Amino acid sequence: MDRTAILAIDQGTTSSRAIVFDRNGRPSATAQQEFRQHYPQDGWVEHDPEEILRTTLAVCRKALDEAGSKGLTVQAIGITNQRETTLLWERDSGKPIYNAIVWQDRRTADYCNNLKHQGHEESVSARTGLLLDPYFSASKLRWMLENIPGARQRAEAGKLAFGTIDSFLLWHLTGGKVHATDITNASRTLLFNIHSQQWDPHLLDLFDIPASLLPDVNDCTADFGETDPAIFGCRLPILGIAGDQQAAAIGQACFAPGMTKSTYGTGCFVLMNTGNSPIRSGNRLLTTIAWRIAGQTSYAVEGSIFIAGAAVQWIRDNLKLITNAAETEQLAAGLGSNHGVYLVPAFTGLGAPHWDPQARGALFGLTRDTGIAEIARATLESVVYQTRDLMTAMAADGAVPPTALRIDGGMVANNWFCQFLADLLDLPVERPEVTETTALGAACLAGLQAGSYASLDEIAAQWQCQSDFKPQMAAGLRRELIAGWDEAISKVRTE
Repeated sequence: MDRTAILAIDQGTTSSRAIVFDRNGRPSATAQQEFRQHYPQDGWVEHDPEEILRTTLAVCRKALDEAGSKGLTVQAIGITNQRETTLLWERDSGKPIYNAIVWQDRRTADYCNNLKHQGHEESVSARTGLLLDPYFSASKLRWMLENIPGARQRAEAGKLAFGTIDSFLLWHLTGGKVHATDITNASRTLLFNIHSQQWDPHLLDLFDIPASLLPDVNDCTADFGETDPAIFGCRLPILGIAGDQQAAAIGQACFAPGMTKSTYGTGCFVLMNTGNSPIRSGNRLLTTIAWRIAGQTSYAVEGSIFIAGAAVQWIRDNLKLITNAAETEQLAAGLGSNHGVYLVPAFTGLGAPHWDPQARGALFGLTRDTGIAEIARATLESVVYQTRDLMTAMAADGAVPPTALRIDGGMVANNWFCQFLADLLDLPVERPEVTETTALGAACLAGLQAGSYASLDEIAAQWQCQSDFKPQMAAGLRRELIAGWDEAISKVRTE
């Protein structure tokens, strides 16, 4: 029996998680810690980088200990991470000079709008596949350089390092020896040309970013260095890195053009494989690199929803309507309809395909009879309606129609949510046996590089469907519900 295993680090927006996967892609040890969210001003979202590092190392040690107690030998590490979140740290000490500015942060909305009005978006989009939006890293990094005293001078002197979360973790895991990222995380910065697959001098000039700040860019499968033995008591090679949504697509085995996955975590991200050529969207979706393995690049079209599971957290933590997320399933199922109640969770603006950073959330259709169940159901439905907006935009771009949607993330444990998703999309929805697909994808990448897997086909053969949700809703009701959502979202739009 093969007792080798891979440690996957899954550093997310609200928690740090470590999962040890065995040779068959099954989780054998898991540890997770939540960490604090910081909201210094309206639209600002930050994380404490030191807390991210502490929680990451703590869960890794716990998972490694558990795996060891089960007789597993961890042979390598794969890393996946919340994308676009931006950090600057001192090269000498590794100490961050400011909090991490999170992907949800909207503080640079005015700056991005100014660049749009100056006519830069077409050129930026042609190079990066992205849009001029505060979601991405470049404007966050520029803000740091402009607003943290002495940052620009220190950056130009080569004393600072920029990175997304993967780079920050890699730096510290290797004891400061490696400043690198993978191509998927690089492609989400607004500084990387997805055609030349290099940092783009034109974009560095546009955002006024010194090239000395930037990490090296590797394939998703590569020798990223090894851990400092002082951290885990041994040297472990780090052999795979991918941003969370690309890692989830790998974990869902979406290896053929047209295969589509949707991840429901803090946000929601629909990613469709488009093969070995980038396809420009005419409907404000993103063109992104899905992965590069052994020098071969696959591309994808992606739609990003900023608030998904975070909306459920909001009714739990802010409104105190529920005590845990699982309650929403029974509340929603107990209603015969949504009673005309719609939540538009634009708490940090609207993502694809609307891209309206100034939009704010709203709850519509309230009556004297509206209660906790209606609001809970509207919260779940809002995520499905936003998914439908993304899928509609993909269809309008001429994408290959998917035959099914593979889903993952914390929300998909809710059967009512999964069935409503299938009903509204009029598309079969498949929930995998292993729902921790983001971490699994990172483990698969490291396993490929370590030689545990011979090919992507071998990884695909391990994927298994746990539950298959078939559409059951009448077409007339579907149209009626969508019309109500379209009206609601039109009322919060500012652009």
